[in-house]
Amino acid sequence: MLEHFRQYIGKPASEIPAPPFTKWLNGSLLRVEKGEIEAEFIVRKEMTNPVGVLHGGIHAAILDDIVGMTVALHGLSNLYVSVNLSVDFLAPAQIGEKVIARSKVVRAGKTIVNAVAELYNESGTLLSRATTNMVNTGLPALNSQQF
Repeated sequence: MLEHFRQYIGKPASEIPAPPFTKWLNGSLLRVEKGEIEAEFIVRKEMTNPVGVLHGGIHAAILDDIVGMTVALHGLSNLYVSVNLSVDFLAPAQIGEKVIARSKVVRAGKTIVNAVAELYNESGTLLSRATTNMVNTGLPALNSQQF
């Protein structure tokens, strides 16, 4: 799975095999390691709230999506899904701005995986931070042919 994801570094999600929502977010992978991922996204108008900044739901969606990818890369044999997601919104991002998401598995157990993700702007300002727990569904993990 690690090598599968690495072949897409630098390519927009809209051009690679990915779930529909991941394609809509349209990030580009920057770095892929076991238990860690970094990706960049461009804030588009349809991602903003009424005052023209990145909608909180999109902050959360980016962070949740990148955590899911990170957990998949951790090499666990079963599929894990989010059971909670706590997001702190710390600063805005404007239309056209590039934002960078970083995710890391903190602890991978047989039942629960704990992970963190952060969203930054290009100047390094922390925009949002999420912590999440993902639970083992008992279903087999997805493989690269299922994307």
